[in-house]
Amino acid sequence: MSLHRNRVGDQPWVRRTLIGLAMVLTVIFLVIPVVVIFTQALSAGWSTLAGNILDEYTLHAIGLTLFVALLTVPLNLIFGTALAWSVTRFKFPGRKLLITLIDIPFAVSPVVAGLLYLLLYGRNGWLGGWLSTHDIQLMFAWPGIVMVTVFVTCPFVARELIPLMQQQGSEEEEAGVVLGASGWRIFRKITLPNIKWALIYGVILTNARAVGEFGAVSVVSGNVRGQTNTLPLHVELLYQDYNIVGAFASASLLAAIAILTLVAKAFVEWKQAKSEHSAPETRGV
Repeated sequence: MSLHRNRVGDQPWVRRTLIGLAMVLTVIFLVIPVVVIFTQALSAGWSTLAGNILDEYTLHAIGLTLFVALLTVPLNLIFGTALAWSVTRFKFPGRKLLITLIDIPFAVSPVVAGLLYLLLYGRNGWLGGWLSTHDIQLMFAWPGIVMVTVFVTCPFVARELIPLMQQQGSEEEEAGVVLGASGWRIFRKITLPNIKWALIYGVILTNARAVGEFGAVSVVSGNVRGQTNTLPLHVELLYQDYNIVGAFASASLLAAIAILTLVAKAFVEWKQAKSEHSAPETRGV
């Protein structure tokens, strides 16, 4: 005799209520704020929007933001891939501790992270005296911005790769070693095709966080207009100057980047799901 157990959502009215509630909350907390950003940015017309975006300080903030992301993403791509490879392919003392330490940027507030870097590398920090002696400035300059951005974004690539590489195992790579393939050829022909969609997904998340980071960057940058303020910091400066339209114009750029990130994320998820359901291809070593 089979037992039928009712689940939450089996009743039509419960299912419709939950779906409707989810849709209402999504519209209130996600859709409406994004619409307001673009509405306020266009409140004074397209010419004013273009003028605010083409402002000298705004262009500098955009350039610095893209520059920081351009450095952050490749660094985390290399770091995350090497870290995932190490903890999934080798056994060594402290391996579990290393996996745990990856999540430190998730557990530590970005503002606290910025303060830690400032206390370490600032003029009055532990290494500040030595850096000043050698005329090296990290804090309140673009190197410090890159350093804290790398810190807050470093888990994304590794956290996407580690579960996938653990699930896939190392049998194919071991077969390549037996056949005499070099380490680079094994990585290029076997490992990389197996992890490419997770790798791209991690890169997309890293880029999105790098572009939108505010807390840690605000601590170590000094927020000097036209020198060390990134686009998120520039939004705050404009708002404090009561340039509401200009602030929303810059915010609309960040919102557009976020939307493009979501589109790219959805595409990668679709391609990854499609590749998982397709027949496995035979790869030569």
